[in-house]
Amino acid sequence: MRPYNQRVTDQPAAPTRVERRRTRKRLNVVGVLGELLITGGVLVLLFLGWQLWFNDIVFGASQGQAAEELSEQWEGSTETPDKPAVQPSDSDPVVMDAPKENVAFANLIVPRLGVDYKRPIAEGVSTTVLNQSTLGTGHYPSTAMPGGVGNFALSAHRTAYGGSFHNINQLVIGDPIFVETEDGWYKYVFRGLEYVKPNGVGVILPVPQQPELQPTQRMITLTTCNPLLSSAERIIAYGLFDSWYPREGGAPAEISGVASAAGVR
Repeated sequence: MRPYNQRVTDQPAAPTRVERRRTRKRLNVVGVLGELLITGGVLVLLFLGWQLWFNDIVFGASQGQAAEELSEQWEGSTETPDKPAVQPSDSDPVVMDAPKENVAFANLIVPRLGVDYKRPIAEGVSTTVLNQSTLGTGHYPSTAMPGGVGNFALSAHRTAYGGSFHNINQLVIGDPIFVETEDGWYKYVFRGLEYVKPNGVGVILPVPQQPELQPTQRMITLTTCNPLLSSAERIIAYGLFDSWYPREGGAPAEISGVASAAGVR
């Protein structure tokens, strides 16, 4: 039996000073960890933004400048007419020998990818080409050279290091794709896209995906990662050779604005 004056209560006893200190300590640790995680997340997002946006702008501008310098170098050794060429040459295109590894030998000009889109092409598809601020687009050494019968196959990044093939999925059938060398301009016409697994090397065969056939056509193949921000698969753009413009005849009218930056009027 309880004493008459004993109070009955369901309330728990107030926490002691030690218990309050321990609770505050646990809350402080959780807060610090939360702040660290938030800060880490912000830093990751900033890094990705730099890598995928600012880095692309800087590298793209540098690669474009390198391509202009190549054009200027070639123009300096050849007299060109005052006006762009209207008709292509009737002769077979000149086919150059393969250069040494990591050496720039051509420019890629694709109006659909930008009115001033011009990128240097170098021999090889290693990081010493694809990740370089003055290169960025590589030629598969085992494939044809510009204008040659077979498959002139190229590779570049979709994002980062200039992202030269960022908008490759926006190509439309019939779009011109130009390759400029010291000898002149080779025009290809875009024919379609294909999506393959990362090990789908059949796309760079002389006749893509047809190892048993001998080539009879002149093709260009552009390869890069897909989808954006992933390397889960590859997106492939194919084009067929259309015409050949020797340098002494002047740049094709379709790209006269791009070519004029290097001194061709």
